[in-house]
Amino acid sequence: MEQPRFKDLDRHSFFGDFLYLQVVPRDHFLVRLNQIIDWDDLGSLFVPAYQGVGQVGNTPYHPVVLLKRLLLAYLYQLSERQSEEFVNYYLPAKEFVGLAVNVAAPDHSTLSVFRTRLLDLGLWKQFEELNDRVLHQAQSAGIQLGAIQVVDSVHTVADVDNDADRRRQDQGKPPRDPQAQLVNKGKHSVMQPDGTVKIVEHKYLGYKSHVSLNAETGLITSLLVTPGNAADNLQFPKLLAHDESLNVAAEIYSGDKAYDDTDLHYRLWEQGKHSALRLKRTRTGKQDQNKEVWLELEQTPEYEAGLKERYKIERKFGEAKQWHGFGRCRYLGLPRYGVQAFLMMLALNLKRIVQLLTGVFFRPPSRKRVRVVA
Repeated sequence: MEQPRFKDLDRHSFFGDFLYLQVVPRDHFLVRLNQIIDWDDLGSLFVPAYQGVGQVGNTPYHPVVLLKRLLLAYLYQLSERQSEEFVNYYLPAKEFVGLAVNVAAPDHSTLSVFRTRLLDLGLWKQFEELNDRVLHQAQSAGIQLGAIQVVDSVHTVADVDNDADRRRQDQGKPPRDPQAQLVNKGKHSVMQPDGTVKIVEHKYLGYKSHVSLNAETGLITSLLVTPGNAADNLQFPKLLAHDESLNVAAEIYSGDKAYDDTDLHYRLWEQGKHSALRLKRTRTGKQDQNKEVWLELEQTPEYEAGLKERYKIERKFGEAKQWHGFGRCRYLGLPRYGVQAFLMMLALNLKRIVQLLTGVFFRPPSRKRVRVVA
């Protein structure tokens, strides 16, 4: 069969590898990331998105080039338009993408077309397989997953102005993002300009990412995206099943009270695992003999060990929101939110894998410095 053909990006010219070796430090995060990941293996997942599998039509960019462009937008908290300029003027990023110094980066519209094609062909879930392959590569390189998995979920606010959307619907128009669901985070106190305190309800439209995290390595092993009102306990079996498909041999599963479901405790026990799903007071405070099994669970060392690791998933969510913009949706609709969530997972995992295998930390360049270079 004829092989796909892609654009020649002059990497083997003077302005390619030779020049990069002179000016880009070999211990840079992006250099190490290029070295430890088999990118051709990952890029092969997206070749089916090309017309004629890359054999007909205009010569396209290699899918690895576009994948890396997307990844940089998430690593450095840039829009796809900003990431185009970033790649053109920040040499470590340009080398990472695979371009010679004198070759311009694919423009932002190329990324949009790439994403749209994946969505139209129903290939957006390839990003889950992408993350699975990265985890397999990490394990093959020597990273060993620990015995404790932590599960939790994180909300992402939809890209919707609630007031404008309400006016839009009052005019008989459809909502801006029909798949986003109302999230009710409860009541909280807000200080008013006159010094008084007002109790308000915190509500917004959004989506939800359900995550299983390996506590020892800090790697996300499973991710499931849903509308923002989905119940956590109903998603847990899917996370557990996906972990099992990856041969994640965790002995303990930890989670907050949202996962305190009798069926989930027994599911774990039936599979020979320990439950560290935090128990509600209504379960352990019963005035009958049914509470004995739960009181015994609270006293097990595995239960205590699992709960001690819960902070690590909250820390991971904080990292995603503070440093990588996961607090707000980039796109509209659940499939597009899925692309964002899986690329976020990829960015977080690759940062951690590079650190574990090479000792090199991810340190984003100063935005001010990048603008001066530009």
